[in-house]
Amino acid sequence: MALYEHVFLTRQDAAPTQVEALTEQYKALIAAGGGKVTKTEYWGLKSLTYRIKKNRKAHYTLFNIDSPSAAVVEMERQMSISEDVIRFMTVKVEALEDGPSAQMRRREDRERRDDRNETTEEAN
Repeated sequence: MALYEHVFLTRQDAAPTQVEALTEQYKALIAAGGGKVTKTEYWGLKSLTYRIKKNRKAHYTLFNIDSPSAAVVEMERQMSISEDVIRFMTVKVEALEDGPSAQMRRREDRERRDDRNETTEEAN
């Protein structure tokens, strides 16, 4: 089976519970096709560089997928039909990344810096 990284963007007015439901739906599609989603990361609601289908923000979700290509093609077909998904991209990779993605590591680093700044302000 092939390894893929897949990111999809959900429209800004979708509730986080709707995004979770979509995530579970697409994971089930991959499982039905004989593959598995090894990692799922919800990156949150982020601003877009430019408007996409009248949206200025989008919910970002990452999948690491170990699956036959037919299952990924079917998932992409379902996403292209969905009104909630505004963009998606799948990249075939040699190996899946262990641990948090670069996006999640950046968020954790930012949170640690904020914690340090709060403790230094309290000390003063």
